[in-house]
Amino acid sequence: MQIGVFSVSDITRDPVTGRMPTEGERIKAAVAIARKVEEIGMDVYATGEHHNPPFYASSPTTLLGYIAAQTERIILSTATTLITTNDPVKIAEDFAMLQHLSDGRTDLVLGRGNTAPVYPWFGKNAQDSVDLTVENYNLLRQLWDKESVNWEGKFRTPLHNFTATPRPLDGVAPFVWHGSIRTPQVAEIAAYFGDGFFANNIFWPKEHYMQLIGLYRERYEHYGHGSADQAIVGLGGQFFMRRNSQDAVNEFRPYFDNAPVYGHGPSMEDFTAQTPLTVGSPQEVLEKTLTFQEYFGDYQRQLFLIDHAGLPLKTVLEQLDLFGEHVLPELRRELDSRRPTHVPDGPTHAARVAAREQAASGATPAATSVG
Repeated sequence: MQIGVFSVSDITRDPVTGRMPTEGERIKAAVAIARKVEEIGMDVYATGEHHNPPFYASSPTTLLGYIAAQTERIILSTATTLITTNDPVKIAEDFAMLQHLSDGRTDLVLGRGNTAPVYPWFGKNAQDSVDLTVENYNLLRQLWDKESVNWEGKFRTPLHNFTATPRPLDGVAPFVWHGSIRTPQVAEIAAYFGDGFFANNIFWPKEHYMQLIGLYRERYEHYGHGSADQAIVGLGGQFFMRRNSQDAVNEFRPYFDNAPVYGHGPSMEDFTAQTPLTVGSPQEVLEKTLTFQEYFGDYQRQLFLIDHAGLPLKTVLEQLDLFGEHVLPELRRELDSRRPTHVPDGPTHAARVAAREQAASGATPAATSVG
């Protein structure tokens, strides 16, 4: 099980102090959080992509490249890379470059995003979002898998004998997750290619995501990549904790009530009852997170959103220390003990290189190797 954090990269006024952080402060905070993620023994740091205020993460690979130079172990990923408005050539080259700089500690989550105005800013039409997703991903795969690409599509100029550089590290492209909160077509794309499916289940009730993940698993098996329970699934989550549950509730309430992603909507109590958000003690965070496997099946990656809604960096780092001390060891042990031996581990570059070499030699890949 790979456990980590993701950021939506919002810049939000602290509702308690009234202070608004600068863009520079939030960018530097992301680096500090990623370093803390590695320090406490988590596995993944992921950042979103946005091109509009109040967000700062317009260039994820630049941020992740800087973090790569200051870390040694964690996987550096995105919470969303916009497959609809980014040029697939640029995605292919940027993430291959990050692969080399990080010694393979790179993967990405592709998604359509949830900001409609971004489409015309990059010369696209929001009504084409699904078609753009399909066409752009097909081109991206070719750019990584083939030395020379000849390609013609609807949404960009043709390519003739084009080679994306640098080539993927060790000849193995970054692992791709397809992220979605509502689109069955995205689950279908992930299943067709045998890629991962990241269901960012932080906003809606579990029943909605059970349907999406169930569809992905069914189609993954249909396309011959393995049994349904071997499909590669990632989930979102949120927590705010203090040693005393009531202290957590009292401290987090003003941040929840003013959060740009869900403030001024359902009460905190209703939201925690219906979504993965846990506000309470470390034991409550552990117990609720363990229920995810009961609803969605065995899965490979668990990412938590913890640095949003104006929470100061000091508080976020305290949250990570609490998690590392009181939640992470038992969560990892319990989830790993529940997973059957035929269900693969989370994808890593080393495992995928080994799986390719085994396939080339005619050996049967181990269940823990994600190809």
